[in-house]
Amino acid sequence: MDFLLELGYLGLFLGSFLASTVVPFSADVLLVGMLVAGGAPWIVIGVATAGNFLGGLTSYGIGRLGKWEWIDKLGANPEKITRYKAKIEKYGAWMALLTWVPFIGDIIAIALGFFRVKFLPSALFMFVGRFGRFVAWYLIYAAI
Repeated sequence: MDFLLELGYLGLFLGSFLASTVVPFSADVLLVGMLVAGGAPWIVIGVATAGNFLGGLTSYGIGRLGKWEWIDKLGANPEKITRYKAKIEKYGAWMALLTWVPFIGDIIAIALGFFRVKFLPSALFMFVGRFGRFVAWYLIYAAI
């Protein structure tokens, strides 16, 4: 059983990583599944947070590699880009607290990188948001 649980931790890490990129997947389901399977709560939270955080940093890095020419070639709506830029400029790294939110979180992480928001504060807030999310899921699970 310990071997299977260890494989579960690896799966949780990989699934959490993929879930925080543009792959539509839920790390929350994996987290609860590992808790139900008997995973140690703080290890489960730590593994899920680590994978999800590193996936978010990957999205930030992808955004950082982006170029304005690519946006133009993709035919993106200039008004939307201007709105995103205004929000990123207004809130800066604080926006990283929301990178855990399904669907829009990936876009926020990419935008933070694309608009060159400072890495360390973005990474810190990204970590805090993701860690808080998994702690909240654990507390919900523990209360049931």
